[in-house]
Parts: sequence; C-alpha cells; structure tokens
Amino acid sequence: MSLNLPFDLPEPQRLALENAYATPPRAYHNFEHVREVLRHYVEAAHGPGWTQPAEVALAVLYHDAIYEAGRKDNETRSAQLAEEHIARFMPDRHIDVPRVTQLIELTARHGVLEPNDVDEEAALFLDCDMAILGAEPAVFDAYDRGIAAEYRAVVPGWLFKINRKRFLKSLLGRERIYLTPFFHQRLDASARNNLRRAVTSKR
Repeated sequence: MSLNLPFDLPEPQRLALENAYATPPRAYHNFEHVREVLRHYVEAAHGPGWTQPAEVALAVLYHDAIYEAGRKDNETRSAQLAEEHIARFMPDRHIDVPRVTQLIELTARHGVLEPNDVDEEAALFLDCDMAILGAEPAVFDAYDRGIAAEYRAVVPGWLFKINRKRFLKSLLGRERIYLTPFFHQRLDASARNNLRRAVTSKR
C-alpha cells in the first residue's frame, strides 16, 4: 500500500521501520497510526503546503517508532532511530536531519505548546498528529481504548483513568486545541465534542 511520500522509501528502510512499530505490540501507536497521520500530512500538503516536505514526512514516519507506554524518552529515542536510518538508508538524499529530529522531539510537548511557541510548519506537523482528537466519534473512542490498552500493564487502571481524564480535561480547557488555522477550523468543534464525551462518561 502506498504511503504517499514525497520520496521513494527504500524497502529495507520500510521493513525496519514497520518492525520498530511492531515492537512491542501496540494498540494505538502502531504503523496504522502512521498511515493516518500521513493522510493528514497529504491533506495539509494540498492546503497550507509544506516547505520541507521530505523532512516533515520523515518526522511523521518516525515520531512514534520507539514507544513504550509510560516512558519519558520515547521521542528522543525515536529521533535517534530516525537519524540512524536516514544515515544508513538515505545518505545521498540531502535530508535536513536536525529538522527531522526537532519535529519528532516536539511531539513530547503535545498539549502544552501555544501557536507562537513553534514555527508554522512545526505547528502543522503537530496538528497532523493530534487530528485524531477531531475524528469521527467511533474512531476517537477506538483511539481512547487503544491508549488505555497500552497502559494496562504499566499503571493500575484507577490511576490511569485519573491521569487520562486530567490530560483530556486540560486539552478541553485550552483556548486552542489546534495550533494552526487549517486544523482549528476543520476539527476544533468535533475535537471538543469528543473530549467532552470522554471526560463525562463512565470509564
């Protein structure tokens, strides 16, 4: 299946990347999540557009490549893997590697960044990753269940529910859930509806 990338991804790199996303098994932060974020990446390409399309696409591909629920260094380790793979599989592509790693590491700050904290392209990339909040209710609910499943073996269920509700409430309380006009106009209302349901329903 095509990934709609602005470059040809070498098959060994693709296999290594898909293997990374399969380890450990994940209910949400898997390669299907990458495909979904890439769908929003393509939509943004036809909207505001990208000035560094290859770098942003690589950030999408690698932003959750290393993921263990509860760890604080997932983004840093994912950025390191991106560096290694770009050096190994794409040495002649003239990729701005520091930009790729910067974008990946910014995903650790979802929910705390304001629009003026990052440049417009970084904001658009981050919004692609957060677009799930404004998905159809059934899709959002599947995402919410997936996150819970990933944390099941990490923290007690009651503690996860408290922390998860606190995080979702913090998102709902923000003046802007999305950093860019492109995503704010399209998804803010549906995201708030999903978040309201999530924080008021029995979980």
